[in-house]
Parts: sequence; structure tokens; C-alpha cells
Amino acid sequence: MFPTPPMPHGTGRLGPRALAVHSRRVVNSPAFTGTVFFLIVGNACLLGVETYTGLMREWRTEVKLAEHLFLAAFTAEILLRAAAYADRPREFVRDPWNVFDLAVVALALTPFAQENTTLLRLLRLARVLRAARFLPQLRIVIVAVGKSLPGTVSFVLIGALLLYVYAMLGWVFFARADPEHYGSLGRAALTLFLLITLDGLGDAVRGGLEVSRWAIVYFASFVLLGSFLLVNLLIGVVINSLDEARELETRGPVHERAVAPGGPEEARAVLLARITAARQALDEVESSLRTAPVPGRDGEPTRR
Repeated sequence: MFPTPPMPHGTGRLGPRALAVHSRRVVNSPAFTGTVFFLIVGNACLLGVETYTGLMREWRTEVKLAEHLFLAAFTAEILLRAAAYADRPREFVRDPWNVFDLAVVALALTPFAQENTTLLRLLRLARVLRAARFLPQLRIVIVAVGKSLPGTVSFVLIGALLLYVYAMLGWVFFARADPEHYGSLGRAALTLFLLITLDGLGDAVRGGLEVSRWAIVYFASFVLLGSFLLVNLLIGVVINSLDEARELETRGPVHERAVAPGGPEEARAVLLARITAARQALDEVESSLRTAPVPGRDGEPTRR
């Protein structure tokens, strides 16, 4: 019996770095992106089919099988994406899309979700939102919505304060004449909230003028502050968030640059190669200058 020769270093199972490089090439390929997008669209169509009772009676087994196949495909996808971060696992959880995908797939695999039909359908519906990952314009809108939340909270607080003040004024002035709309703080606030959209403003003004001619000041000031000022402030917050999200999309997300083909190590190697080539070019120029003839005092060329 001859001894088994040792396996060369690097053969056998792949290390984290090699696994990450191979996985990145697959994840960043157009074929992989198109396949995942096709699966998301197919999952959405399958959800729509389940709303038809007649089809489900005839194809219940096939639909259930298709759902399990979709779940297996999405599980393989998230595992492959995680493998692309094998050499730096922390970067995987820094990407919100990776966390969202992992949560949707992992929760769908739990026994609790498998037994709860409503929760399982909500998780399957959440998969449709993953299409935003592959549509830049939709991704910009979603990022802008997230960035506008702090400004939206301030807008809600100011709007609530405005509604409270004007609802109390409406209750004081119009509660007896129009108890259906201003009989309590809640009814007055609901009436004014609907007036922000300018729906039924004419009827409200006519009803207020029957009580007092100063009602026009009440409604005019509320419409000016609520319908014009507050709404325009909200639009400004959203537009500003859209500009920030579009700028981030133009520069490219950090996680996409991190998992680019070759990764930062290959980019560093390319940069070092360029620096080496530049040094060689400078050495050649310097050597040519040393050997170039220099005109002497009498006009004849001399050597350095």
C-alpha cells in the first residue's frame, strides 16, 4: 500500500475568500438578477391565483407545490448572497435589503408561519416588495420614503397641533348650530381633517356664514395653513428626500461596491499595478534624459 499523497494547499473545500469571490460573480451576473426578478414576479402571480376559489379547488396541490418550490429558490438565493460575504460577514447585515430578504425567508421557514395561513400570506406578499431591489427608480422612492420619515414626524406633530387648536375653536363657535360636525372635539377634528383636502369646503363655509360672518376668517386661515402651508411643507420634505436618495443611487450603495466583482483586494492590486507602471515610465524618462546629448558651449552636443 502506497501512502496517500497530501492534497495541495488550496484544493479541496473553498476558503472563505475564494467562496466569496465565486459567489460574487454569480450574484452580480445579469442572469442571476433576471432569474430572481422572474421568481418574484412568479410569486406575485401565484398569490393572485390563490384569490380565485374555483382555481384553488382544482389546482390546490399544484399551487402548494409551486409555493414550496418558490420558497426553496428564495432560500438558495439568500444563501448564495450570504456566501458572497463569506470573507466579511458583518457587511452582509449592514445592507438593509439583505436583512429584509433574510427576515422574509427565515420567518417563512418557521413552524409558526407554516401553521398560520394569514402570516404566511403576508410574508409571501412581502416578497413582492423585494422587486424594488432590482428596479432603481422604485428603490429611489423607497429610500426617499425612509429618509422623509423624520421630517414627516415633525409634519404630523405640527398638523395635530393645528387641528387641535382649530377643532377647539370650531367647537366653541359652531357646536350649537352644527353639532353633527362640531359637536365634540373628535367630530370637529375629523371635519377639519377632511377640509384639508378642500372636499366640501363650500358647504362648510356656507354653514359657517349662517352662524357668523366672521366664519370666513376661520375657514380661510385654516385652509391657508392646512391645505397650502402644511401640504407644501410635506411636499418639500419628500422632494428633498428624493434628491438625497437619487444622489445615493448615483454614487452607488456601499454594499454594492463591497461585493463588486473582484472585491476591494483586486481593486487594490490594480491600483498597485498602475503605480508600478507609472514608476517604470518615470524611470525610463529619467534614463533617457541622462543619455540625451546636451549642447555644449561651442554648440556641439555633449553627453551628460
